[in-house]
Amino acid sequence: VMQNHLLQMMAMVAMEQPSSLSAKDIRAEKLKLLRAVTPLALADLVTGQYTSSDTHVGYREEACIANKASNTETFAVAVLYVHNPRWDGVPFVLKAGKALTDSKVELRIQFHQVPGMLPALGNCAANELVVRVQPEEAIYWKVQNKVPGLEFKVEQLRMDLLYKQKFVNDKVPPAYERLLLEVLANDHSHFISAEELDAQWRIFSPALHEIEARQIAPDPYPFGSRGPPQADHLAQLLGLKKFGGGLTEYVFQSERIAQEQEQQQ
Repeated sequence: VMQNHLLQMMAMVAMEQPSSLSAKDIRAEKLKLLRAVTPLALADLVTGQYTSSDTHVGYREEACIANKASNTETFAVAVLYVHNPRWDGVPFVLKAGKALTDSKVELRIQFHQVPGMLPALGNCAANELVVRVQPEEAIYWKVQNKVPGLEFKVEQLRMDLLYKQKFVNDKVPPAYERLLLEVLANDHSHFISAEELDAQWRIFSPALHEIEARQIAPDPYPFGSRGPPQADHLAQLLGLKKFGGGLTEYVFQSERIAQEQEQQQ
Protein backbone atom coordinates (compact mmCIF):
# COMPACT_ATOMS: atom_id res chain seq x y z
CA VAL A 1 0.00 0.00 0.00
CA MET A 2 2.69 2.51 0.99
CA GLN A 3 5.18 1.77 -1.78
CA ASN A 4 2.45 1.80 -4.44
CA HIS A 5 -0.82 3.59 -3.64
CA LEU A 6 0.37 6.19 -1.13
CA LEU A 7 3.53 7.02 -3.07
CA GLN A 8 1.42 7.54 -6.19
CA MET A 9 -0.84 9.95 -4.28
CA MET A 10 2.23 11.81 -3.08
CA ALA A 11 3.59 12.01 -6.63
CA MET A 12 0.29 13.39 -7.96
CA VAL A 13 0.31 16.12 -5.31
CA ALA A 14 3.96 17.12 -5.48
CA MET A 15 4.68 16.81 -9.21
CA GLU A 16 4.93 19.88 -11.42
CA GLN A 17 2.12 20.70 -13.82
CA PRO A 18 2.36 18.43 -16.89
CA SER A 19 2.45 20.04 -20.31
CA SER A 20 -0.80 18.20 -21.13
CA LEU A 21 -3.20 15.70 -19.57
CA SER A 22 -1.91 12.86 -21.72
CA ALA A 23 -0.67 9.72 -19.99
CA LYS A 24 2.83 10.30 -21.34
CA ASP A 25 3.18 13.80 -19.88
CA ILE A 26 1.60 12.87 -16.52
CA ARG A 27 3.91 9.88 -16.17
CA ALA A 28 6.93 12.00 -17.07
CA GLU A 29 6.23 14.48 -14.26
CA LYS A 30 5.52 11.75 -11.72
CA LEU A 31 8.75 9.98 -12.66
CA LYS A 32 10.73 13.22 -12.33
CA LEU A 33 9.30 13.70 -8.84
CA LEU A 34 9.92 10.12 -7.72
CA ARG A 35 13.52 10.24 -8.90
CA ALA A 36 14.04 13.34 -6.73
CA VAL A 37 12.90 11.53 -3.56
CA THR A 38 15.82 10.51 -1.37
CA PRO A 39 15.87 6.85 -0.25
CA LEU A 40 14.01 6.24 2.99
CA ALA A 41 16.25 6.29 6.07
CA LEU A 42 15.53 3.90 8.91
CA ALA A 43 15.43 6.85 11.33
CA ASP A 44 12.44 8.19 9.35
CA LEU A 45 10.46 4.94 9.54
CA VAL A 46 8.31 3.37 12.26
CA THR A 47 6.70 -0.04 11.80
CA GLY A 48 4.22 -1.75 14.07
CA GLN A 49 2.13 -4.87 14.64
CA TYR A 50 -1.19 -4.86 16.46
CA THR A 51 -1.56 -6.82 19.66
CA SER A 52 -4.62 -7.99 21.56
CA SER A 53 -7.08 -5.61 23.20
CA ASP A 54 -10.23 -6.04 25.24
CA THR A 55 -12.27 -6.55 22.07
CA HIS A 56 -9.96 -8.36 19.66
CA VAL A 57 -7.02 -10.76 19.52
CA GLY A 58 -3.60 -9.68 18.32
CA TYR A 59 -2.18 -10.31 14.86
CA ARG A 60 -0.25 -13.41 15.92
CA GLU A 61 -3.37 -14.86 17.57
CA GLU A 62 -5.49 -14.53 14.44
CA ALA A 63 -6.77 -17.93 13.27
CA CYS A 64 -5.46 -17.37 9.73
CA ILE A 65 -1.86 -16.69 10.90
CA ALA A 66 0.16 -19.89 10.92
CA ASN A 67 3.43 -18.41 12.22
CA LYS A 68 2.69 -17.35 15.79
CA ALA A 69 6.08 -15.61 16.02
CA SER A 70 5.53 -13.58 12.87
CA ASN A 71 7.10 -10.13 12.61
CA THR A 72 4.87 -9.09 9.72
CA GLU A 73 4.16 -5.37 9.91
CA THR A 74 0.56 -4.19 10.14
CA PHE A 75 1.47 -0.50 10.52
CA ALA A 76 4.04 1.83 9.03
CA VAL A 77 4.72 5.55 8.94
CA ALA A 78 7.50 6.90 6.75
CA VAL A 79 8.84 10.42 6.27
CA LEU A 80 10.14 11.15 2.78
CA TYR A 81 11.98 14.16 1.38
CA VAL A 82 12.02 15.47 -2.17
CA HIS A 83 15.35 16.96 -3.19
CA ASN A 84 14.30 19.66 -5.65
CA PRO A 85 13.96 23.48 -5.51
CA ARG A 86 10.24 23.43 -4.66
CA TRP A 87 10.11 20.81 -1.91
CA ASP A 88 13.62 20.65 -0.44
CA GLY A 89 13.35 20.22 3.33
CA VAL A 90 9.58 19.65 3.35
CA PRO A 91 8.60 16.34 5.03
CA PHE A 92 6.11 14.11 3.22
CA VAL A 93 4.50 11.68 5.67
CA LEU A 94 3.05 8.38 4.46
CA LYS A 95 1.03 6.45 7.04
CA ALA A 96 -0.86 3.18 6.67
CA GLY A 97 -2.05 0.49 9.03
CA LYS A 98 -4.60 -2.11 10.07
CA ALA A 99 -6.64 -2.33 13.27
CA LEU A 100 -6.47 1.42 13.90
CA THR A 101 -9.09 3.75 15.37
CA ASP A 102 -10.19 4.90 11.91
CA SER A 103 -10.62 3.36 8.48
CA LYS A 104 -10.00 6.14 5.99
CA VAL A 105 -7.90 7.31 3.06
CA GLU A 106 -7.06 10.98 2.99
CA LEU A 107 -4.40 13.44 1.99
CA ARG A 108 -3.45 16.33 4.26
CA ILE A 109 -1.46 19.42 3.32
CA GLN A 110 -0.44 21.36 6.40
CA PHE A 111 0.66 24.97 6.02
CA HIS A 112 3.45 26.75 7.87
CA GLN A 113 2.69 29.51 10.32
CA VAL A 114 3.39 32.92 8.82
CA PRO A 115 6.62 34.67 9.91
CA GLY A 116 6.21 37.19 12.70
CA MET A 117 3.18 35.47 14.23
CA LEU A 118 1.41 37.60 16.84
CA PRO A 119 1.71 36.18 20.38
CA ALA A 120 -2.10 36.01 20.67
CA LEU A 121 -2.16 33.59 17.74
CA GLY A 122 0.90 31.57 18.67
CA ASN A 123 -1.05 28.57 19.96
CA CYS A 124 -3.34 28.25 16.94
CA ALA A 125 -3.31 24.97 15.05
CA ALA A 126 -1.94 25.02 11.53
CA ASN A 127 -4.27 25.55 8.59
CA GLU A 128 -4.81 22.38 6.56
CA LEU A 129 -6.18 21.37 3.18
CA VAL A 130 -7.67 17.88 3.44
CA VAL A 131 -8.70 15.67 0.51
CA ARG A 132 -10.81 12.76 1.81
CA VAL A 133 -10.74 9.86 -0.66
CA GLN A 134 -12.84 7.51 1.45
CA PRO A 135 -15.18 7.21 3.20
CA GLU A 136 -17.43 10.12 2.17
CA GLU A 137 -15.35 11.83 -0.50
CA ALA A 138 -14.70 15.45 0.44
CA ILE A 139 -12.33 18.37 0.07
CA TYR A 140 -12.19 20.83 2.93
CA TRP A 141 -10.07 23.55 4.51
CA LYS A 142 -9.35 23.61 8.23
CA VAL A 143 -8.75 27.28 8.97
CA GLN A 144 -8.43 29.46 12.05
CA ASN A 145 -11.29 31.93 12.34
CA LYS A 146 -12.21 34.59 14.87
CA VAL A 147 -15.41 33.69 16.67
CA PRO A 148 -18.01 36.50 16.38
CA GLY A 149 -18.32 38.54 19.52
CA LEU A 150 -16.62 41.21 21.60
CA GLU A 151 -13.88 39.00 23.02
CA PHE A 152 -10.90 37.77 21.00
CA LYS A 153 -11.36 34.04 20.51
CA VAL A 154 -10.07 31.94 17.62
CA GLU A 155 -11.60 28.61 16.61
CA GLN A 156 -10.73 26.08 13.94
CA LEU A 157 -13.51 25.78 11.37
CA ARG A 158 -14.07 23.87 8.13
CA MET A 159 -14.80 25.20 4.68
CA ASP A 160 -16.00 22.18 2.77
CA LEU A 161 -16.93 20.50 -0.45
CA LEU A 162 -18.70 17.30 0.59
CA TYR A 163 -19.38 15.26 -2.52
CA LYS A 164 -22.49 13.44 -1.34
CA GLN A 165 -24.10 16.78 -0.50
CA LYS A 166 -22.93 18.74 -3.55
CA PHE A 167 -23.30 16.08 -6.26
CA VAL A 168 -26.58 14.49 -5.23
CA ASN A 169 -27.59 13.39 -8.73
CA ASP A 170 -24.08 12.51 -9.96
CA LYS A 171 -22.56 9.09 -9.53
CA VAL A 172 -19.03 8.92 -8.18
CA PRO A 173 -17.67 5.72 -9.77
CA PRO A 174 -15.65 3.29 -7.65
CA ALA A 175 -11.89 3.47 -8.26
CA TYR A 176 -11.58 0.14 -10.06
CA GLU A 177 -14.62 0.83 -12.24
CA ARG A 178 -12.83 3.88 -13.62
CA LEU A 179 -9.59 1.95 -14.11
CA LEU A 180 -11.37 -0.80 -16.05
CA LEU A 181 -12.95 1.83 -18.28
CA GLU A 182 -9.51 3.35 -18.91
CA VAL A 183 -8.19 -0.09 -19.86
CA LEU A 184 -10.89 -0.36 -22.50
CA ALA A 185 -10.13 3.18 -23.70
CA ASN A 186 -6.36 2.51 -23.81
CA ASP A 187 -5.77 5.40 -21.41
CA HIS A 188 -2.68 4.91 -19.21
CA SER A 189 -3.06 8.08 -17.13
CA HIS A 190 -3.73 6.30 -13.84
CA PHE A 191 -1.39 3.36 -14.38
CA ILE A 192 2.26 3.36 -13.39
CA SER A 193 5.06 2.67 -15.85
CA ALA A 194 7.93 0.23 -15.32
CA GLU A 195 10.24 3.21 -14.75
CA GLU A 196 7.95 4.55 -12.01
CA LEU A 197 7.86 1.13 -10.33
CA ASP A 198 11.66 0.98 -10.37
CA ALA A 199 11.87 4.51 -8.90
CA GLN A 200 9.40 3.59 -6.14
CA TRP A 201 11.36 0.53 -5.04
CA ARG A 202 14.59 2.56 -5.12
CA ILE A 203 13.08 4.70 -2.34
CA PHE A 204 12.00 1.87 -0.02
CA SER A 205 14.37 -1.03 -0.74
CA PRO A 206 17.38 0.17 1.33
CA ALA A 207 15.30 0.49 4.51
CA LEU A 208 13.51 -2.82 3.90
CA HIS A 209 16.82 -4.63 3.36
CA GLU A 210 18.23 -3.12 6.55
CA ILE A 211 15.17 -4.22 8.56
CA GLU A 212 15.56 -7.75 7.24
CA ALA A 213 19.32 -7.87 7.80
CA ARG A 214 19.08 -6.56 11.37
CA GLN A 215 15.87 -8.52 12.09
CA ILE A 216 14.17 -5.43 13.51
CA ALA A 217 10.82 -6.35 15.05
CA PRO A 218 7.82 -4.05 14.60
CA ASP A 219 6.68 -2.00 17.59
CA PRO A 220 3.49 -3.32 19.27
CA TYR A 221 0.25 -1.35 19.50
CA PRO A 222 -3.16 -2.40 20.83
CA PHE A 223 -5.94 -3.31 18.40
CA GLY A 224 -8.14 -0.26 17.82
CA SER A 225 -5.53 2.33 18.81
CA ARG A 226 -3.79 5.07 16.78
CA GLY A 227 -0.67 2.95 16.31
CA PRO A 228 2.59 2.57 18.23
CA PRO A 229 3.72 5.48 20.47
CA GLN A 230 6.98 5.62 18.49
CA ALA A 231 5.01 7.12 15.58
CA ASP A 232 3.96 10.08 17.72
CA HIS A 233 7.58 10.51 18.81
CA LEU A 234 8.62 10.69 15.15
CA ALA A 235 5.91 13.31 14.58
CA GLN A 236 7.23 15.39 17.48
CA LEU A 237 10.70 15.39 15.93
CA LEU A 238 9.09 17.18 12.97
CA GLY A 239 7.39 19.72 15.22
CA LEU A 240 3.98 18.02 15.09
CA LYS A 241 1.85 16.62 17.90
CA LYS A 242 0.80 13.59 15.88
CA PHE A 243 0.40 12.37 12.33
CA GLY A 244 -3.06 12.99 10.89
CA GLY A 245 -6.36 13.58 12.62
CA GLY A 246 -9.16 11.40 13.88
CA LEU A 247 -12.05 10.38 11.68
CA THR A 248 -15.18 12.20 12.77
CA GLU A 249 -18.46 12.16 10.94
CA TYR A 250 -18.78 15.45 9.11
CA VAL A 251 -21.51 17.69 10.52
CA PHE A 252 -22.49 20.88 8.71
CA GLN A 253 -22.67 23.98 10.88
CA SER A 254 -26.42 24.31 10.29
CA GLU A 255 -26.91 20.70 11.39
CA ARG A 256 -24.74 21.28 14.45
CA ILE A 257 -26.79 24.33 15.48
CA ALA A 258 -30.01 22.35 15.01
CA GLN A 259 -28.63 19.54 17.19
CA GLU A 260 -27.59 21.98 19.92
CA GLN A 261 -31.04 23.62 19.89
CA GLU A 262 -32.70 20.23 20.12
CA GLN A 263 -30.54 19.27 23.09
CA GLN A 264 -31.40 22.54 24.84
CA GLN A 265 -35.10 21.78 24.48
